[in-house]
Amino acid sequence: MVFPPSLLWFVSALLFFAPALNLVWRGGTGYCFFVLLALALCITVRFHRADGFFSPLHRYRWYTVGMVTALIAIIVQQPLLGYWMPREFDSISRFALALPVFLLLRQLPSRNLRAIGWGCAVGAIVVGGWALIMRSQGGWTDNSRLDNYYTNAIPFGDTALLLAFLSIFTLGWDGPRNWRMLIVKMSAFLCGGYASYLSGTRGGWLAIPVFVVLLGAQYQWFANRKSLLVSTIMIVVVAGALWSNERVAHRIKDIATDYVLMHQGKDHTSVGIRIQLWLASYRLFMEHPVYGVGKGHLEGALGELAQRGIADAGIVNERAHSDFFSTLAEQGSIGVLSLMLFYFGLSVYFWRSRRAADATIRAAAYSGLAVSFSTIIFGLTIDVLVPTMVAVLIALLSATFLAVIDARKRELTIDSGDGAPSGWTRI
Repeated sequence: MVFPPSLLWFVSALLFFAPALNLVWRGGTGYCFFVLLALALCITVRFHRADGFFSPLHRYRWYTVGMVTALIAIIVQQPLLGYWMPREFDSISRFALALPVFLLLRQLPSRNLRAIGWGCAVGAIVVGGWALIMRSQGGWTDNSRLDNYYTNAIPFGDTALLLAFLSIFTLGWDGPRNWRMLIVKMSAFLCGGYASYLSGTRGGWLAIPVFVVLLGAQYQWFANRKSLLVSTIMIVVVAGALWSNERVAHRIKDIATDYVLMHQGKDHTSVGIRIQLWLASYRLFMEHPVYGVGKGHLEGALGELAQRGIADAGIVNERAHSDFFSTLAEQGSIGVLSLMLFYFGLSVYFWRSRRAADATIRAAAYSGLAVSFSTIIFGLTIDVLVPTMVAVLIALLSATFLAVIDARKRELTIDSGDGAPSGWTRI
């Protein structure tokens, strides 16, 4: 297939703006995603009979299965349980729709796909600036946590943290020894980290040690004793500085305080409500073990438990503050299986490519692992897959990073001088 340079630049621009706009313009990432989807469908219609056009869906079969299984489980569940709630298809459908986007992106040169790394960096820098500009009177506190006008502090802080670290992961394909790139990417890391800090998202901070280990593996911080010693000292110093920060220490201390209060019967705290929600979700699973109470019916089911005196009325909520427990209650064993397949499909091919000799493939692999692992970790304490702005970002990031791996592998094995028309790029 051949593509005009104008199309390549247009796709690069969409990949750049998709993460850059996620936290500053409601629907910005979604608009970019659907334009990419429209292009992908046009390409599919035009070239679907070409030899091997759909073969990547089989080559990366676990990714394909993971992207569609959760949606299929919900589509089948509703007629079986006798209800119809199309809005429950909304956010989860973005992962299935990412498949044609992946088929488009994998055919482009990997250098054009790298734009998404700069989009993550700009997104992190912008959100850091937002934190300074929108600073409330008296500063950001536990009662005035950093967020934006269309999402709350938790997904806001989690996304800012992910963008910050992706700026460093993707530096691997931009050349970490280039001081200009290094300055921009490090600025993005600091800005995104600062925004996450101001949001006070404790659950998201659980991903930081995982990010550090992945970065250490990517950049070989632990390759020998000297590197290991230096890296360990730096990590301990930074961790100590963060731990000594009054705001961080206070947020961490609140976890222990909430736990103590819960055992004293004062369980309407952040931790106490979550634990009650999780226990109630498990109770609903025991009563509906196969297909759960139905996607979108958790609030009503919790209300029934409250009426029966089994759960506190104060915890009645439409979500369980955990992807796992929400799925457990709403979709039962079948839902949990589809969630595990989703996690596996989102991770496995990045894991297999993490030791590649090529820097671009390795950077894409570790960036993909950062996305998949953070999705799992963030989902322990909040419903990550429910907000559409988060789901579409995860879907696009994973599709793009996998496309980088596939495109770069092809580039390493084919001859670039194949007679493409002048001014065009042959893939």
